[in-house]
Amino acid sequence: MKGKIIGFLIGLWILNIPGALLGLWIGHIYDQGLQARRSGFGRWRTPTREEQALFLHTAFAVMGNIAKASGRVSEQQIQVAMLFMDRMGLSGELRRGAQDSFRQGKEPDYNLEEALALFRSSCRGRPDLLRVFLDMQLQAAFADGSLHPASRQRLLEVAELLGFSRWELEQLLAMTEAGFNFSHQGYRQQSYSSGGAQQQATPPRDRLRDAYAILGVSAEASDGDVKKAYRKQMSQHHPDKLAAKGLPPEMMNMAKEKAQEIQQAWELIKQARGMR
Repeated sequence: MKGKIIGFLIGLWILNIPGALLGLWIGHIYDQGLQARRSGFGRWRTPTREEQALFLHTAFAVMGNIAKASGRVSEQQIQVAMLFMDRMGLSGELRRGAQDSFRQGKEPDYNLEEALALFRSSCRGRPDLLRVFLDMQLQAAFADGSLHPASRQRLLEVAELLGFSRWELEQLLAMTEAGFNFSHQGYRQQSYSSGGAQQQATPPRDRLRDAYAILGVSAEASDGDVKKAYRKQMSQHHPDKLAAKGLPPEMMNMAKEKAQEIQQAWELIKQARGMR
């Protein structure tokens, strides 16, 4: 309760009524973390639960801002945001807080530069969290398999404000697109196989190409380089490591999904190359 009161007063002072409601949400997350610490079911790490709350708030606010970049937020973009909330298991006050953050990000007076400066400062010394944050924005923007030019430009602004170069953004975009195609091809292949047809011993060329892109290497890379890329990706996206660095518990399911995608890509490449 103490966290809710503090969060409400801070939000009221800074942002008036909408900010007060948002502060109430952040305070609620703080109270949850404090309760976990007292009950012995959670470990109080640096970063604090308030920083984790800031991660969630900024993530959905920026998601709304990117969605609005094309001029109008479509129903599909709203559904994508709701899907992310489902994947995080957000309900009740937490879900309402995420929705408020998304709406706040759509407002014309939303200060993207200021918001990301604060967020980047809270992630100082933890670049993996910044990468996860940007990866989340890319997944949301690319959820329907395409990317509006205005959204791409806004993503570039976000990436630069977080300290990423244009080249790094393009690489992450390629990996996001590959992940989208990889998962959808896997679903189609699974559906085809379950229909009675024999599964191919050799993976489809397009899916194999996407598997390499997910690891960030070319098909011409040596076995050693591919293995090194796999280990690097798993190190950057391992759920336990990210949790230790401050990834909000609500995002653990998404982190696990990403790690599974990397693992599946690696297994497919090993199969195609005959690696052990």
